[in-house]
Amino acid sequence: MLDRPGRWLVLVRAVLVVVGAIAVGLTDFPPSYEQWGWAVVGFFAVVTIASGVLSAVELGRVAGGRARVLLLVLDAAAAIGFIAVFSFETGEPWRALYLVPIAAAALRFGLAGGAVGGAVMVGATMVIDDLGPGLQWRTAFARVLVGMLSGLVVGRLRDTINAERSRVEARAAEAERLRDELGHRVDVLETANRCARALGSSLELDEAFGAFIRELRGLVPFERTAIVLVDGETATTMATAGSGAGEIFPPGNSDPIEGSLLERVLDGKILVRRDLTEREYPADEQLLALGLRSELVSPLLLGARTVGMLSLSRDRPDAFSEDEIELVALLGRLVATAVQNIRAYEAERRRVEELARLSQLRADFVSLVSHELRSPMAAVIGAARTLEDRWRMLTAAQRESFLALIGDETSRLAELVGDVLETSRIEAGTFSYRFEEVDLGRVVGEAVDTATLAQQDVPVVASVHGALPTIRGDRARLRQVLGNLIENAVKYSPEGGEVRVSAATANGAVKIAVRDAGPGIPHDHQARIFEKFGRVDVPGASKPGTGLGLFIARSIAEAHGGSLDVASVAEAGSTFTLTLPVGR
Repeated sequence: MLDRPGRWLVLVRAVLVVVGAIAVGLTDFPPSYEQWGWAVVGFFAVVTIASGVLSAVELGRVAGGRARVLLLVLDAAAAIGFIAVFSFETGEPWRALYLVPIAAAALRFGLAGGAVGGAVMVGATMVIDDLGPGLQWRTAFARVLVGMLSGLVVGRLRDTINAERSRVEARAAEAERLRDELGHRVDVLETANRCARALGSSLELDEAFGAFIRELRGLVPFERTAIVLVDGETATTMATAGSGAGEIFPPGNSDPIEGSLLERVLDGKILVRRDLTEREYPADEQLLALGLRSELVSPLLLGARTVGMLSLSRDRPDAFSEDEIELVALLGRLVATAVQNIRAYEAERRRVEELARLSQLRADFVSLVSHELRSPMAAVIGAARTLEDRWRMLTAAQRESFLALIGDETSRLAELVGDVLETSRIEAGTFSYRFEEVDLGRVVGEAVDTATLAQQDVPVVASVHGALPTIRGDRARLRQVLGNLIENAVKYSPEGGEVRVSAATANGAVKIAVRDAGPGIPHDHQARIFEKFGRVDVPGASKPGTGLGLFIARSIAEAHGGSLDVASVAEAGSTFTLTLPVGR
């Protein structure tokens, strides 16, 4: 019942009414004073009842303030009434009641209330004294001094206490705000760390990005997200998820940075695009076609350097809150570090794989070369010793046969050493060319004739469609390329199979194709045959060689501005196509 200050005051007023009634009943008043005493008691009782009613009613701030002012005035009137009723007695203690309204006014309204209340109550008591027993200036001066000082001191104390309370409340509110802000910062940091840990949970891009997307989707919902990296002068999409992930700017897509959204993000500031219908960038049309309307883009920062951007899109305009913007800005820094680690790992892994591949190729090369050297050298040494030991015993035909064997194997050794030297010169950039006008029709004819004279087991057929234009090139090097292609085709074709060499002009280039009837080359090994020492062992069709011929042939083709490619089907042969541009 007494949990509110107003109800305590009602109780105090009720006690004072009882005390006042007892005092009036026990006092011997002069004529006509007693009825005024009971009138004052009745008035104070009415004031007490009214205060009780007001304390039980929920009033608004303005109405409650007015009610408290009214009760203060009524309490002051009751106090003045008691003072007036008992004014017939000099030194009556009821006169001290004038301090109660002064204190109440000071407590309610501070220094101003104390000053006004003091002036009113002191003035009222002086009027009562003047109308009653007479005004004594010494007593009046003391009353004025005590009343005004009481009002001023209590009012000043009240103002000081209120100021301190306001200051404490302000500091408490500030502390609470800082606590909430700190808690918010901690939540944002923990959220960002969860996303960063998800992205750093694996050094495999697809697995790491998948974990990151799952974490991010629960924290910052989106319809589409993408990570785009700076790659020289181009913007390369590293990963995407959501709407149109596989169709619009899929992973691996590259576009120029100039004029793109990434160019604007390179200054390191987060970008909030509240409505994509403004169409600021070329990509906006494609995003709008997916139903996306707003976009939040955060730079990926490594220190002060921007290495890319993280974008999130939603299907409604102005869809990102301040908290989400702050979170994504923090994610930009954490994602940049994780992405950089993944890129470094990928580069290092590719380097290790390349080193392992080169090491394997080197081992294969040593094995191949030692084998290729051992066979002809053994043949040469054996034939030479036979001639030395049994020259007189051999017939002329036998001696010529041994000499021919020595010649053939020596040529084979020379070719092997020549291939190795040419490969070294190609890598060193010292492989020389002598460019002149070359009649490709004659080069093709000579290569076919040479292959036909060198063997008769596999027919080599030339098919030239129309007159071939002359080109600028090195005749000997181009003859070397065609000779290598035809030689390989003959080597892998079965006896009786046909090797067809065709040439034609198309789209400003001459295409010379060499087609064999061999076992074919598996698709996943077709790139390897053009590498140094690259060989493919086809079951049942392995042939000797160093794996340098096609590497040299492609290098010569590229030096002429052309290309050398292969198309092959298992058990259906292979077709090597040399393309040479006309006019270069």
